Amino acid sequence: MNNNECRRMFRDVFAPKYGEKVLFLIDKPHGKIKDSIKWKSRREMAHNWYKVFTDMGKDIGFTVDLLDYKATGLSNKPIPQNIIDAASKNNLIIAMTEYSASSSVKRICQKNGTITRCASMPGVEKRMEQSAFKANYSVVFKYANAIRKMLDEAVGAKINFSSGDEIFIDLRNRIANADGGKCTEAGQFINFPSGEGYIVPYEGIADEIEEFGKSKTRGILPDNQHGDLIRYKVKNNTITEVIGEGKEANKMRDFFNFNKTRRNIAELGIGCNPRAIVTGNVLEDEKVGGLHIAYGTSLHLGGKVISDVHQDICFPKGIPAEAEKLVLINNDDSKIELISGSTLRYELLK
Repeated sequence: MNNNECRRMFRDVFAPKYGEKVLFLIDKPHGKIKDSIKWKSRREMAHNWYKVFTDMGKDIGFTVDLLDYKATGLSNKPIPQNIIDAASKNNLIIAMTEYSASSSVKRICQKNGTITRCASMPGVEKRMEQSAFKANYSVVFKYANAIRKMLDEAVGAKINFSSGDEIFIDLRNRIANADGGKCTEAGQFINFPSGEGYIVPYEGIADEIEEFGKSKTRGILPDNQHGDLIRYKVKNNTITEVIGEGKEANKMRDFFNFNKTRRNIAELGIGCNPRAIVTGNVLEDEKVGGLHIAYGTSLHLGGKVISDVHQDICFPKGIPAEAEKLVLINNDDSKIELISGSTLRYELLK
């Protein structure tokens, strides 16, 4: 995208206003957290966007700053409090990080009386300027909200994977959300590039169990880890067992045993950005018309669980384990096959 195209996108998505403060937030490698070519390129991209915003600020009358901090090493591990305090003084935060800061910066947007809106862009790559960033965000907004409404009306989702596995996700007692690429008002939060409807599964935590019973989420969740397909056995919305042998399976057993809150099924999301493509980058893969499921912390999405990680597993067409079919089940037992042949049925969203 050239400068004019970037400016147009920034105006459409962020609408920076006179007198506002804009902050670019980046993380940096340190110690055992080593740099990479893509990470270095992302920091360069952040500086380029910063320059475009600075030029816009001169024309419109807003200020732009850039702040970096030492990378946390895990997606959605809390970022330092002094960084949160500094960031919360800004009207617009654009977080272009290696490790997702979404759970931290979203809480800034959720505070009573907040002045802040935020776009979180973990793992963003410049090549996305030619794919997901070029979407018509008016259309993406419409699609995302249509999915949100369907998820709100559903009490469950039955999913069949190309690996032969199945899982049922309990969708009771939670409110769905839409990320359609609008970040113009205080309190708004988007993952950018945008395009998904999502909901936290019913987790069955503490006092919830007395009224609604345990979560009915159960089944087998496949996960492709560096070329090895491993499986997670899920019961009552919790990963209870890692099925598989070898290095990657053992690594994931250690990962979940280190902090048991990581075992929580934290999100069911359905991507709806027609320009997004599958590349192995989670930020864009989860926006492709298909399914993603996350484990770990859910509090920032409207759930009950706090953890030190929130990690998405993506299942669109082109991923080793595709979600071939997703059927939403409503309270009246009616059903909607929202994903068929591993592809989102966009015709249902119009």
